[in-house]
Amino acid sequence: MRSGSLPTRVGLPLRVLGGLFALCASVQIATAQSDFYKIIVPFAPGGGQDVLARVIAPELSTLLGETVIVENRAGAGGGVGSSVVARSAPDGRTMVMAASSHSIGPAIDRKTAYDPIKDFTPLAHVGTGAYLLLINAAVPAKSVAELIAYAKANPGKLNYASAGVGSATHLASAYFTNRAEINVVHVPYKSTAEALNSTVVGDTQILIVPTLGSQGFIENPSLKVLAVVSKKRVPSLPNIPTVSESGLPDFEFTSWFGLLGPANIPADVRDKLNGMLNKVINMPGVAEKIEIQGIEPRTMNSSEFSQLLSDNYETIKRIVKAAGIGAT
Repeated sequence: MRSGSLPTRVGLPLRVLGGLFALCASVQIATAQSDFYKIIVPFAPGGGQDVLARVIAPELSTLLGETVIVENRAGAGGGVGSSVVARSAPDGRTMVMAASSHSIGPAIDRKTAYDPIKDFTPLAHVGTGAYLLLINAAVPAKSVAELIAYAKANPGKLNYASAGVGSATHLASAYFTNRAEINVVHVPYKSTAEALNSTVVGDTQILIVPTLGSQGFIENPSLKVLAVVSKKRVPSLPNIPTVSESGLPDFEFTSWFGLLGPANIPADVRDKLNGMLNKVINMPGVAEKIEIQGIEPRTMNSSEFSQLLSDNYETIKRIVKAAGIGAT
């Protein structure tokens, strides 16, 4: 009996020690996880939001005195990365570099894993960007009017690329083809960079892409830039006409860019991050890099950004309906 009781007496303290080691390990892991800030880009590397995140991250790191990393989580037209942030701890350490695509997915599909307004805390508005209408150089068109005429004469022959179903590039292109009354096939990719490459090599022929991150492609001989998709011409591209000027009156599509955290971030944390991020965005060196990408820098407080998000979501829902995509 006595020999059989020894393992019990020894096993109890061993189990207690094991529990303590496990507790210490979990505390160390939790501490390590909170030792840095993370900006999630919901698309693959090389796209516009990736460029913005990597411009902002080092300067924010300097102000915070802590590491800020950029992590790409592509998929579902930006939905994968946004969902990760929506489920993260509301401590302000995880944020998403979002754009209009953040609201487009839920407007198209009501089954999207997040609510673009209720599940997020607006942290900082970075700016507003226009879009460009590009075509592969082999397409026999030199203007929007000529492109529309060619597409109508060759229904189903042309393809348009996008950065994924539910992305801003998808909605802009669907809206354009609907308004122009042309039959063009949608080919979704995982990122803007992939969509651009597809149009360069001719696998797809049409692409509406943000000016952000696409400046290097404007002089590519394999592409033609037909128009900017905005009310007025872009200052950095003064010689490129608007879509309205060149063949489709009253057509425009622009995007906001900004940083969002999960819902329920404490107001003091939110406001601290808003102040720091606004300071970064307004730094001359950072603002210049943003402008070079075709984005007009514009900072806001959290309340102003929140109102913009709500208003934009209603606008997006109207465009989704007009584009004929429809919510499911």
